[in-house]
Amino acid sequence: MIGQSLIDGVRETVGLAGDPSNIRVVCAMSGGVDSTVTAALLKQAGFDVVGITLQLYDHGEAVRRKGACCAGQDIHDARRAAAAIGIPHYVLDFESRFKEAVIDEFVESYLGGETPIPCVTCNRTVKFADLLTRSQELDAAVMATGHYVESRARGDGSARRDMFTPADLSRDQSYFLFATTQAQLDYLRFPLGALTKSETRAIAAELGLEVADKPDSQDICFVPDGDYAALIRKLRPEGVEPGDIVDREGRVLGRHEGIIHYTIGQRRGLGIAGAEPLYVVRIDARARLVIVGPREALRQQDIRITGLNWLGEALEPRPLPIFAKIRSARPPVPADIRMDGEGPVVTIRGGEYGVSPGQACVLYAGEGPGQRVLGGGFIGRA
Repeated sequence: MIGQSLIDGVRETVGLAGDPSNIRVVCAMSGGVDSTVTAALLKQAGFDVVGITLQLYDHGEAVRRKGACCAGQDIHDARRAAAAIGIPHYVLDFESRFKEAVIDEFVESYLGGETPIPCVTCNRTVKFADLLTRSQELDAAVMATGHYVESRARGDGSARRDMFTPADLSRDQSYFLFATTQAQLDYLRFPLGALTKSETRAIAAELGLEVADKPDSQDICFVPDGDYAALIRKLRPEGVEPGDIVDREGRVLGRHEGIIHYTIGQRRGLGIAGAEPLYVVRIDARARLVIVGPREALRQQDIRITGLNWLGEALEPRPLPIFAKIRSARPPVPADIRMDGEGPVVTIRGGEYGVSPGQACVLYAGEGPGQRVLGGGFIGRA
């Protein structure tokens, strides 16, 4: 499995000339199989590898829970893996920074009637910002992670790189990396982009790494029991207030115990009956209203984008054909992006259902593996 072609591929991914032993690479190690294999492959390729693990939250329950990350058992696993690989390893305490940048924003977003993506916020503000800065302070030439995406040099003589979807689309993590800036992308490397998950686990097993069969992290890492509503009530009890469930004409159909329990497109758990199936079509946080309607009311073509991170060529008022993904589990669909007087607008040609404010709209040059990631933004309110 670990043949010369794989080692050559890792060196090509790093893409720096010279003796690998003189090239320092910081590898972000979460304690899982992906980041562990990334560090091992870099070491096998001869690089000067330094492993760094971030402690992001008070692990408490998570230390005993499979599927968590960045706390408790995972930190121990990362430390043991680094020792087995033969690289130095450091744990950085980023708890206060993580709470401020990720947890607090997550809570405020839900209280504002949005459906946030904390993994995107974490990558944007902590892993690819604060950790990247620490890597540079350690004189690392690049920083590597175990994400399943690819980055390639443009080949135009510049140091610019582009991001692409991986070989294994079932593991594609580009949706969560859309906010990676050009400067960050130029510094980052993703050695697993050409591998499948099964190949990664096989490499770990071949190297005798204990994490070879470790389950993947699941759910929101800082909510050990999956009950995010309980976390919000704990941190902001004054923000969780009951209100009405109404139809699109404003008729009251029922009551709710807080808008944090609802998201756009939700059908189950509404506690109301109608002549036809009803879905959450809008949330009015200020009035504490959950508005419901038929499925067709969820269909939306034009999506206003906020916080656009654009990695492609300059945008113009005229529409640019692209592919857009509005949920991590959905494939990208044909769309167009254009700039108007208020900013970027993405038009989904066939329309999409369940477009939720706060979620990401990620943009691609095409569909399938090896497609360039053009960037993306957060879905604004209609």
